[in-house]
Amino acid sequence: MVNVGLVGYGKAGMAVADVLAADPRYNLRWVARRHPHAEGETVTAGAQAVPVVGLAGGGVEAWLDAHPVDALVDFSQPDAVFLYGEALRQRGVALVSAISAYSNKELDYVRSLGEHTRVMASPNITLGINFLILAAKLLRSIAPFADVEILEQHFREKPEVSGTARKIAQTLALDEERITSLRLGGIVGHHEVIFGFPYQTVRLIHSAIKREAFGTGAAFALAELLNQPPGFYTFDDLLMTRVRQGLQAA
Repeated sequence: MVNVGLVGYGKAGMAVADVLAADPRYNLRWVARRHPHAEGETVTAGAQAVPVVGLAGGGVEAWLDAHPVDALVDFSQPDAVFLYGEALRQRGVALVSAISAYSNKELDYVRSLGEHTRVMASPNITLGINFLILAAKLLRSIAPFADVEILEQHFREKPEVSGTARKIAQTLALDEERITSLRLGGIVGHHEVIFGFPYQTVRLIHSAIKREAFGTGAAFALAELLNQPPGFYTFDDLLMTRVRQGLQAA
């Protein structure tokens, strides 16, 4: 069984915690926040009480030594990696990061961790959206002449353009001006890649129905990442490894 720590306990983090706690492959040992509310605080994930630790103020190294894990899953804020990164590097703890808005400085630091341990970073960690990106990339290579537009929809309070939409645009070599953003109600996440051909259109669509989709994606990424040598990976890399294995077995 793989021992896992979770950083971040917002709406997505709570859903991820429930999924990991229910997965027999993983033991969710603790949840980390910047500041725990009280000494000895716990949260309920699945049917179990999980301890909460605070990252701010140091002490991460001592906590990891006392409560070791094989991997860390991060659903918090971009700069949180600086609070725990060196502790992971020194101990060879794997990292699955689902942060959607790393700055160049933060992403360079995350990449540097891959020199000493296994690291996977993706702005959207759902299995479905990464399969969509893979399919869109293939179609773009087959039909580079097609018009392509990206539509992303999220909950009303999300201020920035979707990091996933930006990644799709980057993967397809499109300007970000080709992204249309809508903010409506409580939509978890919806992405479309629309290809316009003469006499036909192709729409690749992914909708996250519940935030637990992030948990199943994190569980997949953990399982695949821990089978890889140390290095920096994207979700695409892990997915392509599985696709190649499937094609060879077919």
